[in-house]
Amino acid sequence: MSERILRLWPFPLAIVMGVSMPTDDSSGWRVLADVLLLLPLVYLITAKVGRRKATWPVLLIVTCSYVLLRALDAVPPSVVFSGAALAVLVWSVFDGELRDSRVFRAQALGMLAFGALALAGLLAEPDLGRYLIAAGWFLHGIWDFVHLKKDAVVSRSYAKWCCVIDILVGIQLAILP
Repeated sequence: MSERILRLWPFPLAIVMGVSMPTDDSSGWRVLADVLLLLPLVYLITAKVGRRKATWPVLLIVTCSYVLLRALDAVPPSVVFSGAALAVLVWSVFDGELRDSRVFRAQALGMLAFGALALAGLLAEPDLGRYLIAAGWFLHGIWDFVHLKKDAVVSRSYAKWCCVIDILVGIQLAILP
């Protein structure tokens, strides 16, 4: 029984975090656009490292980088995360992983797709931008669910946590004023 409970810990944590995200004003959803770039970057870096156990440490490093960038207010996190993704992708071209690994290519395409949604949301007029960011979060929740079912790329606990939080944030962005 206790082992089963331990495997479920990501769900309540995600629910608490998901409902406490700032989705109700323009600054809130704009922050979530930057974070939307962080989500597929965790998958991309974890796939590049090739160790699912690295998922939570990668998330911690990327999150700390995000907090530091916000505190310094010198360079937008979206610029840094886009640059980091580009660096990983270029590295993967040169070492052949982008060509040789179907799993890594899927993560690269996910990074490009979610990145495009996040950047389009930031550039669009506010009402449309918010819905684009909402779609990105919701679709990333589905992305997490697929990875959870396939038991691939990231740790299962991360996929569980991220799936719930992403879908909750996506729904809130779409329906809250």
